[in-house]
Amino acid sequence: MNARNRWILLLLLSVATALLAFNGHPFIVNAAAPVADLERVHFGDRPVSNLFSQAEPRQAVQTSEVQYATVNGKVITGYFAKPKTVTGPLPAVITIHEWWGLNDNIRAATRRLAGEGYQVLAVDLYGAQTAQTPEAARQLLQQVNDNPTPAKDNLRQAYQYLANRQKAPKVGVMGWCFGGAWSLQTALLLPTEIDATVIYYGRLVNDPAQLRTLQMPILGIFGANDQSIPVADVRRFEETLKSLGKTVTIQIYDNAGHAFANPSGDRYVPAAAEAAWSQTTDFLARTLKPKT
Repeated sequence: MNARNRWILLLLLSVATALLAFNGHPFIVNAAAPVADLERVHFGDRPVSNLFSQAEPRQAVQTSEVQYATVNGKVITGYFAKPKTVTGPLPAVITIHEWWGLNDNIRAATRRLAGEGYQVLAVDLYGAQTAQTPEAARQLLQQVNDNPTPAKDNLRQAYQYLANRQKAPKVGVMGWCFGGAWSLQTALLLPTEIDATVIYYGRLVNDPAQLRTLQMPILGIFGANDQSIPVADVRRFEETLKSLGKTVTIQIYDNAGHAFANPSGDRYVPAAAEAAWSQTTDFLARTLKPKT
């Protein structure tokens, strides 16, 4: 398919989606939704095209590659970070990568979060593969979408690794883009086990029957200019959760689009990214750390 025909197909898919929403059909967005709009919004993007600028952790951390799961007979390796000076069991966070995969940017974010006083496991849902182009990222994401069962098994075992092997008293989950969608999916998989959920511009579920099971506080971080996650969908998600009596905080940053918090990409918005990080760390401290 040539470039012109490809863009026509993407346009038709977008129009069809808009018509479904306009005509009142329940537009339920989830991790298995079509990814054409993501490829469109990332057109020409690269995961590490700028000088790498992820902030350093606030305290020294130690890192290791850990085998945390076995899925379909294959051992899964993640990236684990925690403070070097540890006194007693620490609360934990599962971090879930963007559609590029578990790359250096996600490892840096994991270290930075560990510097806030957590043990953090960056999971790998792509089987040790990463992408350098939107086309390659779409293929990897589509493989997960076409068969989400291994990813669900992967994330269940990630939780068990932190709760059982690392003795974490509380476990949160946090993800960006593709990982933002799967952060919500993890909460839905483990609605009474997960203690806090952070969603950075990930696709959402607006089905009350599914959202009713959630027991943890939720923080959603989005950009007002994100063409793949419409503000109307974000507000509908917020309204649905509030109508169900759930604890949810939604922040939509002006002049920010999709992937605005990724310092290694072309869409980084420093002011919004730092404000979102501060909001995230405050939220996790309130929900995961012991009260003092």
